[in-house]
Amino acid sequence: MIYKIRAHHGMCFSFFQGKGYSGEFTENMWSMKEKLSRNPEVILLNETDDVCSRCPNNHAGKCTSADKVDDYDRQVLALCGFREGTKIRWADFEKSVHDNILSQGKRSVICGGCQWNALCL
Repeated sequence: MIYKIRAHHGMCFSFFQGKGYSGEFTENMWSMKEKLSRNPEVILLNETDDVCSRCPNNHAGKCTSADKVDDYDRQVLALCGFREGTKIRWADFEKSVHDNILSQGKRSVICGGCQWNALCL
């Protein structure tokens, strides 16, 4: 199984604490986190993904915050040296996000304006 993952979700999973937009969204995040722990192949996207499938901001496959989160995705892809559509093992992507963004203190530059920012400190 190949999972579809928005690039910026590579940061979100590092800080996820069981809080989210809704119970259904949170349950899906836990489920995706467990699936990703098995190190499947993922395809990196700059559009709604398997996480977004249960998000209340997802309206017919379009995110109501698209302008903001599309920018997050573009920045993550650029800093990690990937393109949209890249297929990669989850652990390799997770390591790239950690090495190129999180450990470099760049997370807040990318998504410091996110409503969930306080959970990521």
